[in-house]
Amino acid sequence: MTDPVTTEPADDGFDAIVDAPFDAALSERYLVYALSTITARSLPDLRDGLKPVHRRLLWGMRQLRVTPDSAFKKCARVVGDVMGKYHPHGNLALYDALVRLAQPFMLRYPLIEGQGNFGNIDGDNAAADRYTECRLTRTAMELMSGLDEGTVDFIPTYNNEEEEPVIFPGLFPNLLANGASGIAVGMATSIPSHNVAEIIDATLELIDNPSVTHERLMELFHGPDFATGGQVVDSAAAIAEAYRTGRGSFRLRGRFYAPEAKEPDDIAAGIERLGGGQWQLVISEIPYQVPKGKLIEQIAAAIADRKLPILEDVRDESDEAIRIVIVPKSRNVDPELLKESLYKLTDLETRFSLNLNVLDERPGFGRTPMVMGLKELLESWSFAQIDILQRRARHRLAQISKRLELVRGYIIAYLNLDRVIAIIRAEDEPKPVLIAEFALTDVQAEAILNMRLRSLRKLEEMQLRKEQDALLAEEADLQALLESPAKQRTRLKRDLRALRKTYAEDTSLGARRTLIAEAAPTAVFSMDAMIEKAPVTVILSQKGWIRAASGHVPLDQEFKYKEGDALAFILHAQTTDKLLLAASDGRFYTLGCDKLPGARGFGEPVRTMVDLESDANVSAMMVHRPGGRLLLASSHGKGFVAEMNELLAETRKGRQVVNLKDGAKLQVIRQIPEHHDHVACVGDNRKLVVFNLEELPVMTRGQGVQLQRYRDGGMSDAITFVLADGLSWQMGGSGERTRTETEIRMWKVARGAAGRMPPQGFPKSGRFD
Repeated sequence: MTDPVTTEPADDGFDAIVDAPFDAALSERYLVYALSTITARSLPDLRDGLKPVHRRLLWGMRQLRVTPDSAFKKCARVVGDVMGKYHPHGNLALYDALVRLAQPFMLRYPLIEGQGNFGNIDGDNAAADRYTECRLTRTAMELMSGLDEGTVDFIPTYNNEEEEPVIFPGLFPNLLANGASGIAVGMATSIPSHNVAEIIDATLELIDNPSVTHERLMELFHGPDFATGGQVVDSAAAIAEAYRTGRGSFRLRGRFYAPEAKEPDDIAAGIERLGGGQWQLVISEIPYQVPKGKLIEQIAAAIADRKLPILEDVRDESDEAIRIVIVPKSRNVDPELLKESLYKLTDLETRFSLNLNVLDERPGFGRTPMVMGLKELLESWSFAQIDILQRRARHRLAQISKRLELVRGYIIAYLNLDRVIAIIRAEDEPKPVLIAEFALTDVQAEAILNMRLRSLRKLEEMQLRKEQDALLAEEADLQALLESPAKQRTRLKRDLRALRKTYAEDTSLGARRTLIAEAAPTAVFSMDAMIEKAPVTVILSQKGWIRAASGHVPLDQEFKYKEGDALAFILHAQTTDKLLLAASDGRFYTLGCDKLPGARGFGEPVRTMVDLESDANVSAMMVHRPGGRLLLASSHGKGFVAEMNELLAETRKGRQVVNLKDGAKLQVIRQIPEHHDHVACVGDNRKLVVFNLEELPVMTRGQGVQLQRYRDGGMSDAITFVLADGLSWQMGGSGERTRTETEIRMWKVARGAAGRMPPQGFPKSGRFD
């Protein structure tokens, strides 16, 4: 009888479930994701300035032997090979990264040379990868120089089928030369490109003098050098402070430059004279990462929206070089004002942030993200290059040791050639005999036995000894190099100077493109400066329809109104003036006289221009005068002095100035001439009070103080005047007579009094005009 077969219960998957708090599990997994994003995706390595995707693309192309001297290969082939072997992500993301490495307007020193449509500075995308071809540039080969010399570690790829380098060991300072940008979890990096010659000069200074000051470094290292040129207009102090801390931003402008202009000043200013006094501006460089097409659209939109009334047209006359032509409205336009307006209203001026956040290899901590200043970054990079130099020397020493062992064996074989041949012919196992008779090592004996007969005739003692001497001398030099930090620094400086010759200032690739020059201080920019000044007459009807007639027409001229409507306010102004509208609820609104509708029709309702409350009406209309003052008072007799500069509103909602309570309304809005020194108030009860203007506070908002007290009714009117000249008021009738009362001191009391009956002949209306 057979024993019953016992079977293990099937694994239903629940055995792998771990009982843990959800928040702890979520936190742990998100931390793993965050660390992966920071160290393996978004931040560049300080040593070669590359992210993994870029490093794998270049490594994959090197493995495919797509070198600068070879033929181009299809980008689809490169992307597929890299995706299959090294970077198991989407081919679209890989191709986008490859395209960026090949775009000369994105990378200061391109690492890939493209053939075909790789996009353009207008913002157009590259063609599909099956239509484009690529190969490595010499800069990329310099960055990867030394990969076969034991300078860096290799790690298995994601599927353990291939190997890839941890970093590239080349001396090219790619991190600062080409810059980097990326967003990780909780941190980001933004590094502009820089000039290689300046980077090397600063590094050489740091190697010679480790205690060099930051100020000295900034004398050699001037700042960003963008692929598209432009001008950094920040001060030298601001730029130096940004590099000292590793954080900051740069104000970057496009450049106006007209090489065909006749006058040197016009060339630098970008002005082309057209004859007859006409001129135009030429933009030859635009800020980094600003698409040219987008910039032109912005300028055209500003013209269409009448935000740039001094600008007539914009034309794109670019070919390989950028040439954007700016045509002013007239020859009388100030070129500097036009430039300043373009800087303010378009992306002709942008900001580029600096955040030197990189991955640095720290002993015991691995690759650690940290923000560095310029000096610390150059120190860490030079230390990394010294480490690569030491690893290269050790690798070469190991090769020399192996070769010396073989050469010594070959010399012994040459000196005993006949005996060696005899042993080989006579012995079935010649190797142990050779080792025993000539004291050879296993490696030496194996090498001798593996030599072909034709090679035996090539063994010449002089050549072998010459090679041995050369290897011994090289070995001694490398040993001395490894034992002397001073010699290591000297070797690094020698290599850096050799690299600098390739990227010197007088070479096409090394010449600085971005101008570092602080912008001259300019007056505060105002759109009002671009408004053409012209006289207008502003008319506001009783039902709130507003319009502006060209010129200063007589204020008593008849205008047409809608049925049942009539004139409320009329005044003379200029198109450059701001119009102040005071509402009965104490709110003030601002309108530009240049934006008012014409007077051919009835105008437009003022409520379509400002958010006037439904139960409020316009109580006064006046032209804003800088430095002017107003007397404001409510129907309850409270008021204050307001400065007109504080009444301007930036939005349709206006600005609440007078706070009204208990059904009060804004009763008095009067401009205060500069020489007036007293206030006269009259109530509905016809009592008059006069007091010193200094007793009223100057306020930006509020109820104010009590001007006059009333038992019944409220305030009728108030006015300011010069006490020595007397108080004047308008007489009734059609003669428009004015009466002035000079003996007014009997009504002069302290602010807030009830007052007494006015002089004989004061209007029954209770108003001064």
